[in-house]
Amino acid sequence: MTALEQMTQRLALLAAAGVTDRIDALCDNAERLAGAPRPWTPNPGPQTQAYFCPADILLYGGQGGGGKSDLGLGLAFTAHRRSLILRRKYTNLSGLIDRAKEINGGGDGFNGTPPPKLLTRDGRLIMFGANQRPGDEQDFQGIPFDLKVFDEAAQFLETQIRFHLGWLRAAQVTPAPTLPLSGGGSAPPEVRVRAVLATNPPIDATGDWLIGLFRPWLDITHPRPAKPGELRFFVTAPDGSDLEVADAMPVELGGRTLVPMSRTFIPAELADNPFLINTGYQAVLDGLPEPLRSAVRDGNFMAARRDAEWQVIPTAWVLEAQARWTPRGFGQFGMTAMAFDPAGGGKDAAELCFRHQGWYAPVVTTKGAETADGSRAAGTIIAHRRDNAPIVVDVGGGYGGAVTLRLADNGIAHRAFNGAGKSTAKTIDGRLGFTNKRAEAWWRFREALDPDQKGGSVIALPDDAELRADLTAPTYDVTDRGIRIEGKDDIRARLGRSPGKGDAVVMCLSEGHAAVMKAMQHDGGAHGLQTMAVRGYSQLKAGRR
Repeated sequence: MTALEQMTQRLALLAAAGVTDRIDALCDNAERLAGAPRPWTPNPGPQTQAYFCPADILLYGGQGGGGKSDLGLGLAFTAHRRSLILRRKYTNLSGLIDRAKEINGGGDGFNGTPPPKLLTRDGRLIMFGANQRPGDEQDFQGIPFDLKVFDEAAQFLETQIRFHLGWLRAAQVTPAPTLPLSGGGSAPPEVRVRAVLATNPPIDATGDWLIGLFRPWLDITHPRPAKPGELRFFVTAPDGSDLEVADAMPVELGGRTLVPMSRTFIPAELADNPFLINTGYQAVLDGLPEPLRSAVRDGNFMAARRDAEWQVIPTAWVLEAQARWTPRGFGQFGMTAMAFDPAGGGKDAAELCFRHQGWYAPVVTTKGAETADGSRAAGTIIAHRRDNAPIVVDVGGGYGGAVTLRLADNGIAHRAFNGAGKSTAKTIDGRLGFTNKRAEAWWRFREALDPDQKGGSVIALPDDAELRADLTAPTYDVTDRGIRIEGKDDIRARLGRSPGKGDAVVMCLSEGHAAVMKAMQHDGGAHGLQTMAVRGYSQLKAGRR
């Protein structure tokens, strides 16, 4: 490995680790080793991390002024051989072309004949294009580029982006310069192939596809949220949808071998750009109308997010409940009730939930072999139990039976819950019934979260992205038998796992109240903490009337 290659590798490691204070000095050394001045250097921070990011497909952006467009140009001038830089409309390319000439030190090598091209002094090709109309993307079919940059990607159609990604590949023969080898001679450096989606968040439904393409980073309801810069791997399923896989290893799907591509998201802020932070650009962003202000100034990719039609629990209600949560929010209240959603030893996790009146503790997740053992599962419940709190156990899947037997053996108050059981209850306004106990339990939780009830909602939920996804996943419809909640198997297919945390939290409310009442009848109402807990729940119900 040459000294220059070693320096580049060191830069990549530092950037990945977020150590950017030495980037400039190391880049100066790299410039000296290369024997030529650098035409462009990334700003310390997110732009440097994005420059060295190993993802095949990178979403970079957020706030206006974060240096998104410059990243694409900088990569084209310093890290790639054949680059295609796109805007949705040709009229929007002028600023990019002017900036490219500035980096180039003038117009030498530029040809403005459509599509405009720039051949750099060291033999790199940068082509500029636009996809204003559906189908324009096909003009670039079969042309190899090892870098494709979609500037303001949210303005493109999803079909255009996916078409381009399908043709993302390097040319076999390129005009890129060679690097000297330590033993003499030369060899071309390895071709890096990637796409960069540089953009502000979408402001209307046109860009909603962007949330879906990068859902682990952008969707607050995603069951397995990803951190900025974290790599996730995807293949395209036979139906054209994205399928997340564990790693970069090829997978067999539909009789074909598919090679996953990696994606990630690195957010950028105006504060990261030293060339704009002191220019008054912040005041311009502050003056934007909504939803532009939330999208461009705040970098809020979820500004235009809409709930699914007939979603049981609105996302905003869950977020409000999570905003009410504090670590010691249970105050003087004892443990009111517990709920356990077993897994039976499968790939799903067993979930244990407990609450103190409306305050919910973080859900306890148990995976592995111990979830298949009724005694060990019961032991987990007992280890977390306080104040003789009664327990609700989901027995609908057949996995909870052994747990209830162990609880009974130890004389612990519990209630077996079967979501398929019959419900005789009505909605709080008395108008509709429920097709089964599961629908009743979920609707009761919806009613408890309703911020418009008298006194507001007292439910406080921990800030758990997986729980948020579970609670906002189910939809409902109204049948002649009453409200019906979407089947658990359908939800599992959409989430890729069982919504166990959501089920446990939901059971812990209305079914937990029933378990408290049963325990009090058994104990003659002797426990003051339990009495207080029931009174609090009764007040919750009374406040909704």
